[in-house]
Amino acid sequence: MATTIKSTQLDFDTIKGRLKDFLKQQSEFQDYDFEASGLSNILDVLAYNTHFNGLTANFALNESFINSAQLRSSVVALAEGLGYVPRSFTSSQAGLNLSILVTGSNRPTSVILPRGTTFTTSVDDVTYTFQTRENFVGTDDGNGSYQFLNTDDGTSIPVFEGTEKTKTFFVGDTTDTQIYVIPDITMDISTIRVRVFPTASSTTFDTYNNITDAIRITDDSTLYQIKETPNGFYEIVFGDGVATGKTPVAGNKIIIDYLSTSGTAANGATSFQTDSTITVNGVQFNVTVITEASSAGGALKESIESIRQNAPIAFSSQRRLVTAEDYKALIQTKFGAFIDDVTSFGGNDNVPRIYGKVFVGLKFKDNISTDTQQNVKDRIKTELTDNLAIMSIDTEFVEPITSNLVLNTTFNLDPDLTSSTPQAVQSQVQNTINNFFTTNLKKFNKVFRRSNILTLIDALDPAILNSKMDVQLRQGFVPTVNVSLGYSIIFPVIIAEPSATDYIVRSTNFTFNNQTCFLRNLLSSNKLQIISVDGSVEVDNIGNFNTQTGTITLEGFKPTGFDGNQININITPANQNTVRPLRNYILDIDAALSTSTAVLDFQNTQVTL
Repeated sequence: MATTIKSTQLDFDTIKGRLKDFLKQQSEFQDYDFEASGLSNILDVLAYNTHFNGLTANFALNESFINSAQLRSSVVALAEGLGYVPRSFTSSQAGLNLSILVTGSNRPTSVILPRGTTFTTSVDDVTYTFQTRENFVGTDDGNGSYQFLNTDDGTSIPVFEGTEKTKTFFVGDTTDTQIYVIPDITMDISTIRVRVFPTASSTTFDTYNNITDAIRITDDSTLYQIKETPNGFYEIVFGDGVATGKTPVAGNKIIIDYLSTSGTAANGATSFQTDSTITVNGVQFNVTVITEASSAGGALKESIESIRQNAPIAFSSQRRLVTAEDYKALIQTKFGAFIDDVTSFGGNDNVPRIYGKVFVGLKFKDNISTDTQQNVKDRIKTELTDNLAIMSIDTEFVEPITSNLVLNTTFNLDPDLTSSTPQAVQSQVQNTINNFFTTNLKKFNKVFRRSNILTLIDALDPAILNSKMDVQLRQGFVPTVNVSLGYSIIFPVIIAEPSATDYIVRSTNFTFNNQTCFLRNLLSSNKLQIISVDGSVEVDNIGNFNTQTGTITLEGFKPTGFDGNQININITPANQNTVRPLRNYILDIDAALSTSTAVLDFQNTQVTL
């Protein structure tokens, strides 16, 4: 008889049972009562020891892979191996219009708003401090008014929430690479300023930059690396003097200043005040503050799941912008505090095709002002695409376009199998559909699969016997009334082929020739007509639809009015089972037009023979 122990299970009782089975195979222990003897205690010890060793080995192995690791320290360390630095706490950012009015003569041509000028605000009755992170210059307009301008000559001055903290280190006399730890878990690593002074009393210094922003590295490059430690602090590592840049030498003084921030808590501030004044010719003048962009972009540390998702993508990009995924990875990594989702696609995938361009769609988080959105777009170009993209490729931003799905759901319901009314079940079904969209869609590249929703509906209540769903896509456009113009409405899917029995394209009502009309295709044709509500054809050919490109084309369209704020067009997609949005399209549900209908189906469960 084979004397083996199966080790596929690690729970205590199973291990002890396997040990007993093993011993019972031995002639010395046949007919032995293990539970009534002292040997049972020995088996307990062996089983516990094996159990804990097995669990320890299993946990250790799980922590060795980024997809299975559960501890933040493990995930961060594995991400570091991929060259990815997880996002720290991020300061909330606001845009302020700042100026001073100087009276008197002999005014200077310009004045400086210094770095570290502070502003206070409150969110939910909690006070937060914002401050500038660089100097800004204001020039006399001739009447004593000095308007401070940002680096793009705009009036929106960026201010950041947080308290500036400083950490000073002195380089010791050692040949080992020195690591400098900053014991602050709420620091915003994007606000770090690293200065290295030759001696403790020196006033001159070298400014060191993050190695991730370096385009070229030599032995004389002034660079640093920043890493998250297992306890949540951050450490600064300088170059080795050879491959990763210049290293500080004994006697150098290192000063590191940064913002310690509250993260998301400071978002949404709209009113700012300051006690700061600017001295001109020995006289102090108050700073006038007008909010141009409310505070936004504050964030907590990047979550474990986010690190798990973003680190491999960032690694594949290798800090260059070549493929569409490269753009998505780097933008999400650097500007994730402002952006909820990002997509990118080449000009060859655009409709119409435009070669030599990359199109980037950004879905900003809620409450991100227009000015902040533009600032993020400008920074993407100056900090990423201008340095890392192929020279002949231009970057163009496109707005997200929402395509609404109109879902008409019908399900058979046996009232005998439920205590709920048909109306209550219908409401449950519709809520399930709406929640599915909230959880699984409403972002770029999220695919609608009809079977997934129908599965949820069928499992919702035993009384639901089966279900089916009709799927249409709905998009709108705003025509110019009383003017004959051409229009192109592009859907993100292939449109169904013309049918002899079903209309593929139909619009909402509008006014034409003093009649209420709508657009509809001719049966068995892709030709579009203007039809009055009484069924007469007002215009036989107003355009057509292209099934492959998903394009509705109108020529010489001249409505005199329309219902609501736009004309909506419904189309039937070629594949109702799977709707995969292309480019910068996002799928949502038109909850107002979607329906859920119960068809009563009494099942006779008792059969008499």
